[in-house]
Amino acid sequence: MRVLYVDDDRINTLLFEETCRCAGDFEVACASTGAEALEIAADFPAEALVIDLHLPDTNGFELLPALRRALGDERLPAFLCTADEPSVVAAQAASAGFDGCWTKPVTVEAILAELQRSGRGAAA
Repeated sequence: MRVLYVDDDRINTLLFEETCRCAGDFEVACASTGAEALEIAADFPAEALVIDLHLPDTNGFELLPALRRALGDERLPAFLCTADEPSVVAAQAASAGFDGCWTKPVTVEAILAELQRSGRGAAA
């Protein structure tokens, strides 16, 4: 499964990349800003998106529809990742079109299981 991961925290990015590498079923492209994510989307046919809520140049709620348009799939599975209070953000994430909302620090097993359940990808 090809996953586009967008997070400006380098440690979180490294952890996500390593987790996916160890799982063996994922190809990951990473961006630290919304603009960079849109550039990557032009050449990386993502099958799922994982987007941090707070980015230096935008937020996850604004970036999601732009990435889905750029990738030509308005129903592309997408997950919001945030350190904000889950009881507040989860409803906003669902309203914005996210398929799930993960609270940092995330549980590796939960991420991998939810990405696999999204049912859109095949082994990379």
